[in-house]
This record gives sequence, C-alpha cells and structure tokens, in this order.
Amino acid sequence: MISFGGLASGLDTSAIINALLGVERLPLLHLEKQKETENDKLDLISTLKDHLKGLQTLADDLKTVGNFLDFSISASVENVAAFTATGEAQTGAHTLEVLSLAQADRWAFDGVADPSLDLAGADGEQIDFTVNGTSYSVALLQAGSSLNEIAGAINDLAGDDVTASVVNVGTASNPSYQLVLGADETGEDYRITGVSSTVAGLAIDGTVPDGSGNALSSNNITVGSNALAVIDGLQVERSGNEFNGVVAGVDLTVLSANVGTEITFSIEADKDSIKEKMQEFVDAYNNVIEFANKQNTYSEEDGAGGELFGDSILRSVRSSIGAALFNVDIATVTNDTEGYSTLSLVGIKTASDGTLSIDDTVFDAKLSANLDALADLFADSDGFDNAGAVAGTAEFYVDTTADSGLADKLSRAIDMMFGSISGPSGSVKALFDAREEAIDSRIKSLSNSIEQKERYLEIFEQNLITRFAALEDLMGGLNAQGEALNSALASLNKS
Repeated sequence: MISFGGLASGLDTSAIINALLGVERLPLLHLEKQKETENDKLDLISTLKDHLKGLQTLADDLKTVGNFLDFSISASVENVAAFTATGEAQTGAHTLEVLSLAQADRWAFDGVADPSLDLAGADGEQIDFTVNGTSYSVALLQAGSSLNEIAGAINDLAGDDVTASVVNVGTASNPSYQLVLGADETGEDYRITGVSSTVAGLAIDGTVPDGSGNALSSNNITVGSNALAVIDGLQVERSGNEFNGVVAGVDLTVLSANVGTEITFSIEADKDSIKEKMQEFVDAYNNVIEFANKQNTYSEEDGAGGELFGDSILRSVRSSIGAALFNVDIATVTNDTEGYSTLSLVGIKTASDGTLSIDDTVFDAKLSANLDALADLFADSDGFDNAGAVAGTAEFYVDTTADSGLADKLSRAIDMMFGSISGPSGSVKALFDAREEAIDSRIKSLSNSIEQKERYLEIFEQNLITRFAALEDLMGGLNAQGEALNSALASLNKS
C-alpha cells in the first residue's frame, strides 16, 4: 500500500482520503444497520415463538379432563396403603381392608460350610426349575460348581425371572451357606416349581405347596402368593400389591395387612392445584400479550418499543389466540344456565391491554359449584375428530365433534401458525415460517449488497491513493523545477 503524507503538496492527503471514504461509507453503514435490524427481528420472533409454545404446552395440560382435574386422597389410617389419583377420579369415600400382601416364591437349598468349595462330583450335574412358564436347566462343570459359581450361573441363565444369592444363615464360627432362589415377581403365577438338584453336594426337597398355598417342603421358605384386599366390600385379588383401577382414577398400592380393621380413604378435588394450573395458563397467555404490547408501544422520547413495532405478525398472533378463547358460539352462551360458557363468566377477566387476570372470588365459587362444568369449558370431553382431513390443510385443525374445549382450540390455533398449510392452489407457509423466510431473504439480500459495497470501497480507496500519489509526484516535480529556476535567477543576479 502506498504511504504518503502530502510532503510535496502540503496537503493532509490521508485525512482527505479518509473523509472521502467516510462519505462513501455512509450507504454501507445504513445497509449494516438494516441487516442488524432484520437480525433483531428474527431474535424477537424467536422469543415470541417461545412464548407461544409455552402457552401451548400449558393449554395441552388443560385440554383433556384427566389432565385438567387434580385430586387429593386422605386415609383414616396411614401406612396401610399408598394412593395416587388421576384426573379420571371421582370425589367420594371408599373402604379398604387388606387381607394379605403379595409375596414372591423363594427356595433355599440345604446349607454348606464353604461357599467357594466345588460341590459337583462330575461335569454335567445340574440345577433344574420352572418359573413363569419357562423351564431352566443350569448345567455345571465340576471345577466351577461352588455355591457362589452356581448362583452366578443361575443369574446368567435365568436372571429375567429369578435371582439367586448366597446367604450365611449360621454364625462366623459355625457357618451354613444356603443358595437362595427367589422369583422376581410376586404372586401365585410366578411360583418356582420343579426345583431339583443333581449336584452331589447340594440337596433340596422340591415338593410344591398344597392347594391352599401351604409349604410342604422346608426348603420352600416363602410361598408365592397373591395380595388380597376388600375394597368397598368387594374382595379383589392381584398377583402384586398394586390394585390400580379398582376405584376409577385411583392407583392403590397396599403396604401392610389390616385384617379385621377397615379403613376409609376419601377423594377430593385438589382445588389449589387446579387453580395453580389456571394461574400458570393465564401468566403464559399474558407473556404473549405483554410481549406484543411492548413491541407496539411508541413515545416521542424513546420511539418505537421494539423492532417489531407495527409488524402484522403481532396482530395476527393476538387475533388467533384471542379468537380461540373468546369466540364462543352464541347458542352455547344462550343455553348456559349455570354460567360456565365463557372465561369472563368463570372469573377470568380481560383488561384493557388484553391481558387476563383471575377474579379469585368468582373463580373459587365456580370451582366449588360445578367442577365438571369448569373442566368442560377448557377440556375437549368427546375427543378431537377432523373427519379424516388431510394433514396440512386448514380442515385438519377443525374439530367436527360437538364439544371442543377452549384449551384444545387454543392449542390447535397455535399449531396453525407454524409449518405449512395446503390449499387448492398449493402449499403456503404458515404465519411464522412465512415471516421468518421473508426476513431471511431480506438479510441475504442485504448481505450481498454489503459485500458489493465493501468491494466498491476497496477499489475507490485504491483509486484515491493512486490519484493523490500522482498529485504528490506532480507537485514534487513542480517544486523541484521552481527551486532550480530560483537558483538560476540567483546566480544571474550575483553576476
């Protein structure tokens, strides 16, 4: 690069070039600012998407009755059973008497003094048993037939159905190690049968229990048995300790027997939990509205509230989610004699800025008066059916059934803002994809313009440097000629 400082001309050529470049760079700075603005718009649209997806997640939690409703269960006596309620539960009281817990079948072979001593007299001796409909034969090598090795071989072969372990039932000075074989599942159906041993140093009596479940072999240390309980006067039997679904919407696990002592457990709506869900939903909705409001604010001092000021995507989003929640069929409202057909009727109010709030007094009263009606306002009780509409079409998102809860409608309205929608004239991008595609195209165009402008400035700068260098050469030559002329004139004057 040519470097000079105006020595011949007396001009600050570097400053002149920089000033000229500065003027030519103004359009480039404008392009870069436009690109920065478009990138900011992409970031803001991404934030708006996150707000909408968060709202949709909460709407999905409310769009089925089972997820909308929460219940709590209290028992008159603790530690008899553990209870978990689902949204399908019904309020009410029930009785429980636990007659017996389920047990896993377990067998213990006769004890040996040393668990590391090989017990087989020859290769091929084996342990046999059947469990869960599968027969196992564990063949042993004589050199690998210690109690510990036999337990390992059983676990390797039949570990999906049984667990073998070695237990010292004696003392440190007088040990007695027993190989214990236990079923992995409780209940009569998972009893271990046909237990036998041809291993010379390992004996067992494999006689199965009698018809009443009484052990007939001292080696059968626990007989696999089912759990028995009397629930609401009905005796129920399970292979495990879980009695799920006996009471609708209740998962019940018995923990201890209480023969002869009946306890009660009561199911009540967990109103605090339901209201907490509703508050989270309102907050998520307000996140979307407040974001749009902030972007669309304007003041003389600060200007526009955000880069999306006036952008149609904000109006479209507010219109779509608002229509899903507030465009209620007039016939539904007319036929509503209890006041559960709109958000405002159940205490969810709309402020002048479009945000929602919960009127605790009204909402709590509606929650207590008719919980099912409140759930039906948000949940789609009869399921979604679009009559087989093709995916991607507008009809795909339309529920043709009689009931469609507000949360379900909102979730589908948000779905329609993403991806593409097919129509008679072909597929078109949905709201967000179309807007992002347009911005990406704008950013690409600006990037190309910026690159062109930068190349132009490089050439322009080189031209300026070349021209001013030529000027300096010319001025240097003229200066030299002037000095020579002055010198000649001075010599003439002296003579």
